[in-house]
Amino acid sequence: PATQATMMPVLRCLRSAPAATVMARAVLRPNGFSRRQTRLNATMPSGQGGGLPASALALGAATFGTAAYLFFSDGFYPKLPSTPSTLANVVADTAIPAPATAETTSSSKQAANKANEPAQPAADLPPLGAVYVIVGGGTAAFFATRGIQERDPVAKILIIGEEQEAPYMRPPLSKELWFREDASADAGFDFKDWNGKQRNIYHQDKAKYCSAEELMQQSGSAVALLCGHRVTSLDVNNKELTLDNGRAVLFERCLIATGGRPKNIPVFEGAAQQIKDRVVLFRKAEDFHRLHKLAQSSKTIAIVGGGFLGSELAVGLAHNTKGTDTKIVQMFPEAGNMAKVLPEYLCKWTTDKVKSAGVDVKPESRVVAAEMAVDGSGVILSLDNGGAVQADHVVVAVGLEPNTELAKSAHLETDGSKGGILVNAELEARTDVWAAGDVASFFDVTLGRRREEHYDHAVVSGRLAGENMAGAAKPYTHQSMFWSDLGPEVEYQAIGIVDSALPTVGVWAKADSPTPPTPTPATDDAAATNAEDPGYGKGVVFYMRDDRVIGMVLWNVYGKIPAARKVIRDAKQYHDKRELTKLFQL
Repeated sequence: PATQATMMPVLRCLRSAPAATVMARAVLRPNGFSRRQTRLNATMPSGQGGGLPASALALGAATFGTAAYLFFSDGFYPKLPSTPSTLANVVADTAIPAPATAETTSSSKQAANKANEPAQPAADLPPLGAVYVIVGGGTAAFFATRGIQERDPVAKILIIGEEQEAPYMRPPLSKELWFREDASADAGFDFKDWNGKQRNIYHQDKAKYCSAEELMQQSGSAVALLCGHRVTSLDVNNKELTLDNGRAVLFERCLIATGGRPKNIPVFEGAAQQIKDRVVLFRKAEDFHRLHKLAQSSKTIAIVGGGFLGSELAVGLAHNTKGTDTKIVQMFPEAGNMAKVLPEYLCKWTTDKVKSAGVDVKPESRVVAAEMAVDGSGVILSLDNGGAVQADHVVVAVGLEPNTELAKSAHLETDGSKGGILVNAELEARTDVWAAGDVASFFDVTLGRRREEHYDHAVVSGRLAGENMAGAAKPYTHQSMFWSDLGPEVEYQAIGIVDSALPTVGVWAKADSPTPPTPTPATDDAAATNAEDPGYGKGVVFYMRDDRVIGMVLWNVYGKIPAARKVIRDAKQYHDKRELTKLFQL
């Protein structure tokens, strides 16, 4: 504390960013710049490393001399406080000027001149700092703060996000928000879930976060939120980040939770700007607002993509514009909706369900060209089957590209096959650097290396990464699940590896049938299509590899995910597929 206290006047008087960086780093990391070593020294017996190292004593002496010279030479900088300054106060003092007092206030003329000076460039400002810094402002980031705070009750955490929003849930953007009774833009992001419960997309009100500059002044644990900024570089060795405005951010432990960005297709990537202006890459809260507004004024909206997001948006937009002249058209190269996930018979049934919702579905239709209509009223999409669709606006929903640019610039290892940042079992990419959520490529002890882009994975991996940042050292063994809705009537949950290229066994029953279900053959889709109940009220689809269950889709079946996790984890072989009917009571 005495060494930290002597640094205060120097931190206030050194106005150059490099010098301030050195001082702030010393405050964040005393005793050889390592908080971990500080805690270790504090627990050691006297004479075995418990005291300050020579480097810290030398730094304190040099700093004290500099402070004394500056103080007595011009009398401008304030005297040291009578009580030794805490780490929080000293670090905070590098970012926020000390409050004016009778001793520190200059003449009115000097104050007026200073007020008229231009604002200091961000790159020249003293660095921000926190022990825990999270890059990315989504679900994984929010739950990482919970994991950290569970183990560190006085944690100071800084979240840096590119969006202007506080951390929020993305699933409602393509699901419940389109089914609200109040379809006006004034409804914000409030909605009712399918059970009728009033909800909001935000994990926590924005007012509960403090600013980055105020973080180190907070008593107890606190979370600061820095919105609208992108981290452009990460120096792993020196534990320093650089923001897009040039300002430095120091950290002791860093989590990369940068998520991903929507993929586009070459047709639109190389199109003229007037066509690009009519294309929506759906991902963020602002994208929902934009698409919601466009839906109220467009004659035709085309959706490119037949997966989860594309199908959910198609059904949601059709419901939202019901009773108007707006037409929703969905096109994709596969044979049916969600063909990459569902077996063929269920894919066909799902496509019929989407059509019945009012969507003009065009399977086996790939967009090969785009041009503006002669009158400028819309975009004409040419399809590989010879067809064409004119639309006022186009929504592209063809997958996600993980944001690994920051990791690559820091020379972290990335996954060339699945994308994302390679992490170990504890979600650590390098010493004191972790990754979680969509951007993390992790090793699943049961199913091998994977990268997941689902909400449940973001929640659990984020929380675990946060716990490990605070010293838990826990492995990630969670088998994440995801869900998709085609309105309130059809919902399915999935877990494990669900790929339509795998052999499947479907076990089905009528929605209200008390009789035991019968299995659908593993690879005979024709037999499945001719089943007695083509409505598929409820059931389970098992995805098999070497006679083991490696994934499941639970169709209108609820509360069975824990049991499904156990089935996958046990990795039992089922040579007789009839045994699968005994796993779940439908």
